[in-house]
Amino acid sequence: MALLNFKGKSAVWNHHLSVPYQTLEKDTKLSLKGKNADENLIIEADNLTALKSLLPKYQGKIRCIYIDPPYNTGNEGWVYNDSVNSPLIKDWIGQTVGADDLTRHDKWLCMMAPRLKLLRELLDDDGVIFISIDDNEIHNLIQLMKEIFRDDYIDTMVWRKSGVGRDGKMKNTTTFRKDHEYVLVGYNYTKNLNKSFEKPKWENEYDNKDNDPRGPYKAGSISNKEEASNPKHENYYSVESPSGKIFTRQFNVSEEEFEILDEDSRIYWGKNGDAVPAIKIFVNEKRKVTTSSLLLNEGTTTEGTKELQTLFNGKKLFDRPKPTTLIKKILQISTDKNSIILDSFAGSGTTAQAVLDLNKGDGGNRKFILIQLPEQTKKNKEAYKAGFKFVHEITRERVKRVIEKGKLGVGFTYMKLGPKIDAESILSGQLPSYKDLAKYIYFLATGKTMNDVKKIKEEEYFVGKIGSQSIHLIYKKDFNKLKNMALTLELAEQMNKKDKNKKLVYAPACFLDDENLEKFNIEFVSIPYSLFGKK
Repeated sequence: MALLNFKGKSAVWNHHLSVPYQTLEKDTKLSLKGKNADENLIIEADNLTALKSLLPKYQGKIRCIYIDPPYNTGNEGWVYNDSVNSPLIKDWIGQTVGADDLTRHDKWLCMMAPRLKLLRELLDDDGVIFISIDDNEIHNLIQLMKEIFRDDYIDTMVWRKSGVGRDGKMKNTTTFRKDHEYVLVGYNYTKNLNKSFEKPKWENEYDNKDNDPRGPYKAGSISNKEEASNPKHENYYSVESPSGKIFTRQFNVSEEEFEILDEDSRIYWGKNGDAVPAIKIFVNEKRKVTTSSLLLNEGTTTEGTKELQTLFNGKKLFDRPKPTTLIKKILQISTDKNSIILDSFAGSGTTAQAVLDLNKGDGGNRKFILIQLPEQTKKNKEAYKAGFKFVHEITRERVKRVIEKGKLGVGFTYMKLGPKIDAESILSGQLPSYKDLAKYIYFLATGKTMNDVKKIKEEEYFVGKIGSQSIHLIYKKDFNKLKNMALTLELAEQMNKKDKNKKLVYAPACFLDDENLEKFNIEFVSIPYSLFGKK
């Protein structure tokens, strides 16, 4: 595979590893009580830092990621702000990336690479990532995704959005109108995307051979040919036609579903009742089909704008938001009813509205996580006049209004970044809570998320177990006490009395020699130096 080269690549390629972990703290005043309030999150933060902070709880648990990053048109006014330890990149920090910037593609790739690496860690093995993009960076993004998502397929969908360019101006009106954008899709090669519910695209009138009261239909395939069927497949079974003929093959539905369809006269057995069973596809109803890579009827930026204006009394607070129709299509083909969906470039909050709308329509229990940078709205005078000084304020208010208008009874937790958990911060006295540090210690020690925080016992300095090994943290959120805390002989004896197996103990200091550490089966790790990497 050809590798993508760009300025700054060597400096940012592993930058995600050095991003300090920061706790996420709830803002009660900005949160909304209701169902799933603890699981629906709106995070006000730079997305690189927020993604790192999500790892301890959500690593490998996100089923669908959708992001709509800057397209790098040169007119968006985005600023490179990642604190990478490189003289080249330090010169970029705080500089607006414009159309005349000869390094704008390099800067964009340096911004995207560490974020994609963290998103890859958060994605479920069966998860799917969708990225909206246009012609400015699609060629670079495809190569970057191939390099980061090595074992995954990278597909391209084309979305018909409108005839207006990203910067609001008509483009190339004497040659081609830019009516499309792209959605890049990354997914595991074993993943089967869900089928979409769509109306048939054909227009011909079909016969109604058995005078079905539901009207004209087309007889569509509901099984594989016998020679193409897998006898070991769960949907491999035999059915009997009205004439008594037996058909044994692999079907597209379960045997129970087939019987329900047959009882509802949805199965067509041919003129004489002895043909291979087919499913009736009526002209005026939706059916499950494999999703096309052409998204021709999934809303437009104009519709996205109208949706937002409807919620905000006609005010145009955000430029060209994505329509919920597009995001709902993405969710339909990639999630089940209990999936977690992440959008780390949340913008106006379209993704959350799509999740809420889809749940309302199919009874689902999907949860959303939105991350939005504290980005000013000064360019949008209408938003600024309406009192929204930052985009994240629009994000939150949109989600709140969708919930209240629809009487959904759903809630969300609004979160901001808490203290950093790294060597420099801890030594300077910016201390996290015991529970927050314990969760992170568990993640560092095991590489896995702690699912049951109730097992943490602060009074016993107990964090949790991985297999037969127990993990301990000797720590207090009090810098004066912390300076005098250590793993002592007394604590070691207490720990060993309860558990004689191997123990991993994090503490500011250790007063035991190697002989006693071996005697009590303890491996000592110093705080805060352990926070630089996993065991």
